[in-house]
Amino acid sequence: MNTTPFTGGTRVDVGGVPVSTDHYIGGQRVASPFTFEDRSPLDWAVKLADVSRGDEGIAAAAVTAAVDAFPEWAAMGVKGRGEVMRRVADLIDAHVPELAAVECLDMAMLEESLRLRVLARGARNFRAYADLAEEYEERVWSSNGTANRVMRMPAGPTVVITPWNAPFMLSTWKCAPALAAGNTVILKPAEWSPLSCSLLADLCHEAGMPAGVFNVVQGIGEEVGAALVSDPRVKRISFTGSPETARHIGRAAAANIVPFTAELGGKGPFVVFADADLEAAAKKAAGQFDDSGQVCLAGTRLLVEASVRDEFLALFHRFTDAHVLGDSRDTATTISPMIHPDHLNRVAGFVDRARAAGDTIVRGGQRSDLGGDDGLWYEPTLIEPRSNDSEVVQHEIFGPVLTFQTFADEAEAVALANSTPYGLSAIVYTGSQERAERMGRAVRAGTIWTNCFLVRDLTAPFGGCGISGIGREGGDYALDFYSDLKMFQVLDGTTS
Repeated sequence: MNTTPFTGGTRVDVGGVPVSTDHYIGGQRVASPFTFEDRSPLDWAVKLADVSRGDEGIAAAAVTAAVDAFPEWAAMGVKGRGEVMRRVADLIDAHVPELAAVECLDMAMLEESLRLRVLARGARNFRAYADLAEEYEERVWSSNGTANRVMRMPAGPTVVITPWNAPFMLSTWKCAPALAAGNTVILKPAEWSPLSCSLLADLCHEAGMPAGVFNVVQGIGEEVGAALVSDPRVKRISFTGSPETARHIGRAAAANIVPFTAELGGKGPFVVFADADLEAAAKKAAGQFDDSGQVCLAGTRLLVEASVRDEFLALFHRFTDAHVLGDSRDTATTISPMIHPDHLNRVAGFVDRARAAGDTIVRGGQRSDLGGDDGLWYEPTLIEPRSNDSEVVQHEIFGPVLTFQTFADEAEAVALANSTPYGLSAIVYTGSQERAERMGRAVRAGTIWTNCFLVRDLTAPFGGCGISGIGREGGDYALDFYSDLKMFQVLDGTTS
């Protein structure tokens, strides 16, 4: 196996890894005359790369490449596509150290977490969807004198737009089922962390994926992203990001009557009952600061039964005190810097407004002095709001900021849990199986974890309620989205 696949195109050295700054279209690297800067959150003075900035012409070229490649890729069938996808998975596994080095510098996720956990998920995504596509059983039945079958048909060129947090893993999460279903893909990564997705293109190329089946287009969302989603040749759109951007994409999808799925963040409740293992709950609650809270699934609203308020808070402070802000390449670090100065300012603005409005800053509430004036670290922060209507309760902050509220009984816990417009995930800690069942049914969220967090099964549905999104990813739910379903009927007795 070639252990140095990262060649071709305009390359820059990122953590010892040569990374192309060009688009990947039709099996070739394509440069743009204009670029955008990509800087490292670990040291904002360091410019990692000037990255090709796509425009309407680049978007059109990528869609054309995907359109041209679609018939051959669809005709390969699930077994042929699966062979290519498994080779991609093997290459991901073989290059985890390089991928981790690049993504750590580009996005600042903890390098150890990337190496040991996150990037391996990318390989599992490719293998899992190759397997699921092959295991699909058509629904077959007889009725009204006919033999009936439901078939999946590849839908066509697919646009995938991914966020800046965990960009490699989340890109594979969306692209793998689209490819397994027989679609061709144009991936548009976030402009704040595009580099590991460029490496994914290298791995697909080395795996022998036919030209045009997988394409990567870089640039600003309002420019190249808008052009991609409005192209009438696109047959599916999958997006992860903000509700504001999703509304723009949804309008473009509606204009062309294109199915659209969106995962749009969350404001998850973390509910702790008095009968729970309080130490385990408090430790997991303090863990919501991981990745500087830049995780959509995080339980950011701590809802604790009033009778154990003080005991829980003491444990929570103990575990939070153990966090270490630092360089994401250092194994001692548990809290990384934030992705970008604009995002740091956004998070700080939420806290400053909460303080001015009379909310209580229980701990933290300020920028760390780590890294000097250009440092992007923010202290783990806990806020006790003056009311449930406070901005910090009702809006996604996406940073190391949690809120703390108490409840008197189960009914109030449910009411508080369901009191925001979001509904992506929820966490419940209780020692009662009966209460766990009741909460599981009563709380509105796409995923509810009880006495655990981030335990994932790739075959399970994933998505949100309310403004947390539309549609579901995961397992056959994703494969169905990326397919057109065909009803095939044959009159009984018809010869074959």
